[in-house]
Amino acid sequence: MPAENKTDPLPIAYGICATLVRKHEPDRHVSAMFAPPDRRRHLHALQAFSLEIAGVRGQAKEALPGEMRLQWWRDALNGERTEEVNAHPVAFAIRNTIAENNLPMSAFQNLIDARVSDLYDDLHPDWNALEGYCGETSSSLFQLACLILQNGKGAGAPEAAGHAGVAYALAGLLRALPWHARRGQVMLPQSLLTTVGLDREDIVSGSDSERLRAALAEMRAKAWGHLAAYEKLKPGLPAEIRSAFLPLASVPLYLQAMEKPSYKPFGTIIELANWLRIWRMWRMSKT
Repeated sequence: MPAENKTDPLPIAYGICATLVRKHEPDRHVSAMFAPPDRRRHLHALQAFSLEIAGVRGQAKEALPGEMRLQWWRDALNGERTEEVNAHPVAFAIRNTIAENNLPMSAFQNLIDARVSDLYDDLHPDWNALEGYCGETSSSLFQLACLILQNGKGAGAPEAAGHAGVAYALAGLLRALPWHARRGQVMLPQSLLTTVGLDREDIVSGSDSERLRAALAEMRAKAWGHLAAYEKLKPGLPAEIRSAFLPLASVPLYLQAMEKPSYKPFGTIIELANWLRIWRMWRMSKT
């Protein structure tokens, strides 16, 4: 009798994660290329997990189904729903990554909790709230990537990850302004809108104005500030975690593109050619 052909599902799951990241998060995908080969699959799983929970808002028509989906992820990471997890490539891979790298479960639970706010249209009240959201959804990914690169045996770089994540997230929120507006979501803090004389409807209606541009300029200034704070900390980072921060190489290019006179907040799509992304990250990896 011929031997039964058994395919190991774990490499397949990690391969699917890599495909998702390559398609939807090119900055993260390219940065993983600079990591040691045995660490890349874990970095892919981490970012694929982030993509999954970030995409819940777009998949759920209403908040309640979205909350139920996020609860599914909480259960999955807590060791429940084993059969369902084994059939879900991203859940299967990230659970293995957490175990192999001894990653803190609290960071994943906090990330899921932060994504609950995406299901509703409430504005973050002030800068502290928005930066806190960026910290849970973006800075945590930088910190977890550091831990993965240290094989789960290091301390990461929480302060550098904090600034890096906020800079990266703010640039991403600015780039996503047209998409967020079309689905009724505003990611600028209420305190900023009040300062410049805007309200939520001004954003979701897609109305360009000098007041809007002033608000966006303030957002960019915040991103530049966190980027500068990271640069001050960079020389003290352990060599083995430097590649975790390579996605930041794209941030100045995104911000500069939005500072051009031709930039239209609701009409200009901010993207990078992949060769430029790779080149910028290669340069950053050498400094």
